Amino acid sequence: MAYQALYRVWRPQCFADIVGQEMIAQTLINAVATDQVSHAYLFTGPRGTGKTSCSKILAKAVNCLHPQAGEPCNECELCQAITAGSLNDVLEIDAASNNGVEQIRDIRDKVKYAPTRAAYKVYIIDEVHMLSTGAFNALLKTLEDPPAQVIFILATTEPQKIPATIISRTQRFDFRRISAEAIVERMEYILEEQKIQADPQGLAVIARAAEGGMRDALSILDQTLALTPGQLTLDNALQVTGSLDQRQLMAYLQSVTQAEAAPALDQLHELLDSGRSAARLTDAVIGACRDLLLAKTDPQLLQSTTLESPESEAPLLDLQNKFSNEQLYQMIEATSKTQQDLRQTNQTTIYLEVLTVQLIEIQQRTSANSVGTPAPSEVTNLEAQVAQLQEQVKTLLGQKKQPQVPTKSPAQAAARPRRQTPAKVDSILQGQTAKGSSPAKVDQTKINQILEKATRQDLQEVQNVWADLMSMLSVTQRAVMKVSKPVAASAQGVVVAFDYAVWFERVTSNQEMLTMLKTNLDRLLKSDADVVIVAAENWPQIRQDFLQHHQLKPAAKAETKKSAPDLVGQAQEMFGKELVEVKPD
Repeated sequence: MAYQALYRVWRPQCFADIVGQEMIAQTLINAVATDQVSHAYLFTGPRGTGKTSCSKILAKAVNCLHPQAGEPCNECELCQAITAGSLNDVLEIDAASNNGVEQIRDIRDKVKYAPTRAAYKVYIIDEVHMLSTGAFNALLKTLEDPPAQVIFILATTEPQKIPATIISRTQRFDFRRISAEAIVERMEYILEEQKIQADPQGLAVIARAAEGGMRDALSILDQTLALTPGQLTLDNALQVTGSLDQRQLMAYLQSVTQAEAAPALDQLHELLDSGRSAARLTDAVIGACRDLLLAKTDPQLLQSTTLESPESEAPLLDLQNKFSNEQLYQMIEATSKTQQDLRQTNQTTIYLEVLTVQLIEIQQRTSANSVGTPAPSEVTNLEAQVAQLQEQVKTLLGQKKQPQVPTKSPAQAAARPRRQTPAKVDSILQGQTAKGSSPAKVDQTKINQILEKATRQDLQEVQNVWADLMSMLSVTQRAVMKVSKPVAASAQGVVVAFDYAVWFERVTSNQEMLTMLKTNLDRLLKSDADVVIVAAENWPQIRQDFLQHHQLKPAAKAETKKSAPDLVGQAQEMFGKELVEVKPD
C-alpha cells in the first residue's frame, strides 16, 4: 500500500479523538445519544482544527448500526463505508470547485429522495463561503424547510462571508485554535505508538510553528521524521520549521545588550544565511521580550506560559537584569513596526539590519542607568522639568513685585490683552524652545470661527470621546495630552487648552501630533473638525475678547447697562454655567 501522510493515518475516527474541541465534541455526542440532531450545522474556525473530521464522525454517528452512547462503533459496514468514502448517502462537496447555482440546484432536487442504505442523507459542504450568491439563494430554501432524513453540515474558515440568512438556519459551532500543549501531547502519543524517539524541545518547536492547527503540526512532524527516519531532534525541527535556535537568539540579544553593532549584525547575517526567515526572527525577538517582561514581573508567570525546559530558559533569564521594562516595551514596538514593513517589501535584510541598529540605540539611550533599574522615560523627565519651572515662576513672581505705574485710561487698559510676564520668567517658560525662536501664536481666526457656532452640546460630545481619543495616541503623546482638556467646540472644530505654556509651545510646533489629533477626532466624531490649541492662562482673555467683539450686535453694544448680563448669559450658554464664574469689578 502507498505511504499515507500522518495527518491522514491519524485522522480522528470518533469524537473522543478530537483534540482541543472537547466542548463541541461533547455537545454532538449528547445530541446523537438523545436523538436531537439538527437538520443543519455550521462549523467555523481556522484550518486544521477538526471541522471536516467532526463532520465525518457526526455522519457516522447518526448512521451507525451499533452506536455506543453517541459515538460510532467504526466496525459496522456503514461506518467503514463512510470512512472509506464509498457510501452514496454521505456526500462531501468542495464548494471551492462546485460553487455554481447549478450544483446546488442539483442537490436541492436530490434531497427529496430517501437515503438508499443509511438512516440519514448527509451533505458535507466544505469551504461553503466560496458559494456564489445564486448558490446561497438556492440553498436557502432547502435549509429553511428540509426533508426529515437530510442533514447539512457546512464548514468554513471565513464565516463573515456567509449570508446571515444561512447562519440563522443552522447550529453554529466555532472551532478554536488548539493549544500548543494539546498538540505536543497528541504528537507524543502518535510517536509512542510508532515507537519513535523524540526530543521534547523539538516537539515544542513544531507545536509553535503549527499556530494552533493539528493538521499543520502533523504535516511538519511528517517532514521532520523524513529528514532523519526513526527519530526527531531539535536541530531537525528547527531546520524544517525555520525557527530560531535558542543559542543563536541569545547570542544576538547578548550583542544588543552590549551595544555592539558589528557582532549583532554578524549574528543577524548568520541567522539569515542558515535559512531562518525574517518573520521567524521578529517573532522570536518579540517572544523573548515578552518572556523577559514576565520573568521580571513574576518568574512563575513565565513557567506557566511556556513549553521550554528550565535548561533552555536559563540563558534568557540571565538577560532580565540587562533590560529595563521601558527598553523592552520600546523593543517590542520597534520590532512590531518592522514586522508590518516586512509584509510590503522584498528587502528583508535591510529592514532587519535597521531594526538591529534601532535595538542597539534603545539600549544605548538608557545605558547610563544602573543595571536592573528601569530608566525614566523622556516623558517623565519633561513632566518633572515642567513642575520645577512652575515652582521657579511662583518664586520669581513672589520676589519681584511690579513697580507702581500711573493709572491708565479705560481705553489704554482695554488695549492691553493681558499682564506682561517678567522677562526672566518668560525665558524660563520658553526654556524648551530653540534659542531666538519666537513663541507660538494662537490662530485667532480659527478660534473665532469655532466660537461663533460653539454650543455646550458640541463640547459635551467632545468630552465624551476624549478618553477614546487618548487611547488612540502613543504613550508619549498621551503623556503630553494629560495636561490638556477641550474648552469649546462646534461643528467647525475644537479648542483645546494646555495647563502649561511649555507644552502649548511644544505641541504647536509638532505638526505630526496635531495631524494625529485631528485625524482621530474626525474619526470619532464622524466630522471634519479643526483642532486649535491655546494656553490655559490665555483662554479667559481670548474668550472675553470674542464675546465683546464678535457675539454682541452693534445695537447691543450701545446698551451699556444691558451688556454685562448679555455677556454672562452668552458665556453660560456657550461654555456651560459650571465653567463661567462672574466676579464683580
